[in-house]
Amino acid sequence: MTERFSAREAIALAGDDFRELSVPMRVFKPDGPLSWQGYDDSRRRAVTRTGEDESVVCGTAVIGGTRAVLIAFEFGYLGGSLGERTGDRVEAAYTHAREHRLPVVSLVATGGSRMQEGMLALTQLQRVARQSALAREAGLPQIAVLRDPTTGGGWATLGAGADVTLALPGSQVGFAGSRVRPPGADPAAYTAEAQVAAGAVDAVVREEELRETLSLWLALLTAPAAEAGGEVEPEPKSEPDSKSKSEPEVEVEVEPVPPPPALGAPGLPATGWDAVRHARSPERPRAAAYLDAYFSRRAAISGDRCGGSDDGMLCGFGSGPAGRTVAYAAQCGTATRPAGYRTAARLIRLAGRLGVPVLTLVDTPGAANDAQAERQGAGSAIADLFAAVATARTPVTTLVIGEGGSGGALALAAPGNTWATPDSYFSVIAPELAAAILKRPAGEVHATADQLRIRPQDLVELGVVRGIVEPAGR
Repeated sequence: MTERFSAREAIALAGDDFRELSVPMRVFKPDGPLSWQGYDDSRRRAVTRTGEDESVVCGTAVIGGTRAVLIAFEFGYLGGSLGERTGDRVEAAYTHAREHRLPVVSLVATGGSRMQEGMLALTQLQRVARQSALAREAGLPQIAVLRDPTTGGGWATLGAGADVTLALPGSQVGFAGSRVRPPGADPAAYTAEAQVAAGAVDAVVREEELRETLSLWLALLTAPAAEAGGEVEPEPKSEPDSKSKSEPEVEVEVEPVPPPPALGAPGLPATGWDAVRHARSPERPRAAAYLDAYFSRRAAISGDRCGGSDDGMLCGFGSGPAGRTVAYAAQCGTATRPAGYRTAARLIRLAGRLGVPVLTLVDTPGAANDAQAERQGAGSAIADLFAAVATARTPVTTLVIGEGGSGGALALAAPGNTWATPDSYFSVIAPELAAAILKRPAGEVHATADQLRIRPQDLVELGVVRGIVEPAGR
């Protein structure tokens, strides 16, 4: 059975030097706003059982050198349910985060809205969602850690609405709690592991690894606004106007990152078909090798938040050249699934909100074109990624490291800032398919590859790429 931690135990797992925020306690009439008989007695028993006077504990703590606002739910207090006083505390925590430019870490364990406060409890979800949106507008990172259980409105706001969502192993995670699911519902579908597979959670993290994982994420996501390794708590700032546009409070010009050096053979292909052979060679370095060489450390996001994930698209943030945080989206040489495109679009938009430059690595024969991909919205997913790149708020640098197959590859490429390795090609479509479309015999595929002018040197001459990267040291 999954271990359930109290709010204070979860805080101790996550960080040190916890400083609880002082929030005035809302005064209730007897038995609360609905005069629900026995509500006062239930709250008194919850206080005796947990030592807490509400279902959430809020404050700041230091996690790996970064001070963050913590919102920790106490499931032992009426199932960690959200009521008006819970909303008061969450709002105060987010206000403190904006005033002091601090990231927000939510340690969620809740059964949902509190029955004894009725619709007044349910409307706290709108309140929490607004606070999360204001933090997003301010460019503040939000990380959620899902404990057991995370259901209802807490999952649908603080959990699923975070920039990065982690979960403890075996935790119940789902909008429907165990008492309201349809009869016969498969309980395995309501787990942290199932939510990772469905693209709704980025990773499952063991308790003993939680602090280290949070420390890495906070260091990467706060690096653009703070000096590495330092604890920053600036002077308070006024709360953003809720009607303001979705722009960060501080606009900083972000410089593009350089493309990685080539890892494969330096020689250029003599023919178009040679370019195809080099790109398809099983010995050619793939995305993982480039990411390992470029980043000293990195953390991955996973899933499109729409029900899918794609192992052929690696996305996340890493510490790049000179310790600078860089977001990355990298194709792994497989046909890219719709979920892969949506995950990359999610990554690029998150990087823009946080002021982080982006590196994309192109390597795909093309977009997946099977029936399932069409049912999953391949066209709209590719369109969304094109739009994300075209409107990126931070610069995108692209390196073609292998196959550049048609629009499924171009969607990930930065207009005007795309580079190529010597063992890559970029084509309107694969030469074999081009020959088929033109009704040419199979024997003309090689000639078609030459006519398409897909070699790296051809792409430079055509102005499709800026240049060809060389191996380091050349």
